Amino acid sequence: MREYLLTLCVTAAVTYLLTGPVRKFAILAGAMPEIRARDVHREPTPRLGGIAMFGGLCAGLLVAAHLSNLKHVFELSNEPRALLSGAGLIWLLGVLDDKWGVDALVKLGGQMIAAGVMVLQGLTILFIPVPGVGTVSLTPMQGTLLTVALVVITINAVNFVDGLDGLAAGMVCIAAAAFFMYAYRMWFGHGLEAAAPATLFAAILMGMCLGFLPHNMHPARIFMGDSGSMLIGLVLAAGAISITGQVDPDALKLWAGSERAAVHATVPVYIPLLLPLTVIAVPVADLLLAIVRRTWKGQSPFAADRGHLHHRLLEIGHSHSRAVLIMYFWSALIAFGAVAYSVNSASVWILLLVVVLSAVGLVLLLMPRFTPRAPRWAERFVPPRYRRKAVPTPAAGAEERGEPVPAGLHGATAIGDRSRFAHSRKVS
Repeated sequence: MREYLLTLCVTAAVTYLLTGPVRKFAILAGAMPEIRARDVHREPTPRLGGIAMFGGLCAGLLVAAHLSNLKHVFELSNEPRALLSGAGLIWLLGVLDDKWGVDALVKLGGQMIAAGVMVLQGLTILFIPVPGVGTVSLTPMQGTLLTVALVVITINAVNFVDGLDGLAAGMVCIAAAAFFMYAYRMWFGHGLEAAAPATLFAAILMGMCLGFLPHNMHPARIFMGDSGSMLIGLVLAAGAISITGQVDPDALKLWAGSERAAVHATVPVYIPLLLPLTVIAVPVADLLLAIVRRTWKGQSPFAADRGHLHHRLLEIGHSHSRAVLIMYFWSALIAFGAVAYSVNSASVWILLLVVVLSAVGLVLLLMPRFTPRAPRWAERFVPPRYRRKAVPTPAAGAEERGEPVPAGLHGATAIGDRSRFAHSRKVS
């Protein structure tokens, strides 16, 4: 665990430190597109944040390759190299799109090429565990098609949800944290060495998102752009492919008792398509709704609009920050709920907790005008928007308007001296 934490911290630190210089470079390079009708920010903001995130990815892999325990992942598997190759291609495509713009079909083709490069280097789905049936082996063609489809879906799901400051980075970080818990449990809890690459990918992905978030929270100073959103989507997909298509349920029989029991034990992670898409269920749902909505209107599925889930949250009255937190909440509930259920699917308390938290989430969703206020003693520890607004004093109001402050009103309170202020003006 210490080496994973070290890799995560190094990735986060490198990403954080690179983001500032990358922002200056993006401004000089002119990677600041004009504000579009569907955008929610009001000032032109530089993109190309994916450059810093890619630097963090490289730093994380480099450090992990020299650690005593994690270096075996590079010696026994070619998956880290496959990830780096695919990530390099998708990152380069994203940089070109952030600066000059790339046609949607060209980006789709580039995503498929990046996925194909990873498949050629061994990062592919070999078999699928099907509940009630067992292990279903895939032909090379089937494995390739399924791997490419998963990569493309994940990349575009993350890309579609990148519409508010800090939204995509935070949601992917939550998904990566849940994924790390599950992969780490399979690797060290049950001795399945094939889960080691996915555990490493999840740790690095968390570091990339955590290092970028301080620069990307509302109001954002820099956007990750397609160079960042497609990159973290590909890394998340790589972990999903590794844990799903490389870990054989036959090995799980050693601790689950039988192959069928092993498959049932891992069912929550393979829902809904026997793939670990539950950790990105919200972005995938947003992607599917966008495709249906645009197709129904006779538009291209890649045509941008303001119909995404985060746009709808803003339309019903939620603030920017609250809309992001609500999306965080639902992503965490689905991702960590699936992981908790996979650990102990027989527990009724887990199901009840998920139901209760879902009810809480619905209440927060339907109360956009509610603003919690912190008690007086805690106001210094919370952001200004959660503090009680002080009533301005007459002296402060007069000073703001540039009027002379009547004698005796310096330091007057709004409650005890309001009548005295009115009386002094009447007498004068």
